[in-house]
Amino acid sequence: MKGKTHIIGGVASSLAVAHFTYADPVLLIGAGIAGSLLPDICHGGSKIGKTFPVISKLINFVFGHRSFTHSLLFIVLVAFLVDYFIPNDALKLGLITGMISHYILDMATKSGIQLFFPISFKVRFPVTTRTGSFTENIIFSLLCLVSLYFGFQVLGVYIFNFINDFNMGELMAKPVYFIS
Repeated sequence: MKGKTHIIGGVASSLAVAHFTYADPVLLIGAGIAGSLLPDICHGGSKIGKTFPVISKLINFVFGHRSFTHSLLFIVLVAFLVDYFIPNDALKLGLITGMISHYILDMATKSGIQLFFPISFKVRFPVTTRTGSFTENIIFSLLCLVSLYFGFQVLGVYIFNFINDFNMGELMAKPVYFIS
């Protein structure tokens, strides 16, 4: 899948998770986007690979593409490191959610992923598509609709609560006069 499809997949999945949890949706979405791009650090032509070319080349040289960084081992390692170094639960949850969405989207391609690395078995769905195909564009469009749906559900409540908190703070700052 292309980077834009992974990004919208990270947004859609993060919004869905935010809908069912009490995690901060803004932090969850930001981390979800980062997590949706992270597994492609092994590919020099990816958005994250271009951002960190030295790391990307090193990982690709050692492991290749869609192997270690697309495995359960990698997601467990990242989860452990994130849990140790990042104290915010929304950031942790978003990063892992984005990575899982990346894995699912790449399992929909003909190449599949090496989910059980170091075992060289590739995992893919029975029906697959090619990167950049018309089918990927349909998947992208559907993920946009999912994002809109959960975006209104989650961010609508988030914005309402923010405005409500702001108005309450404003009311508390003004003196209240009672006429009897």
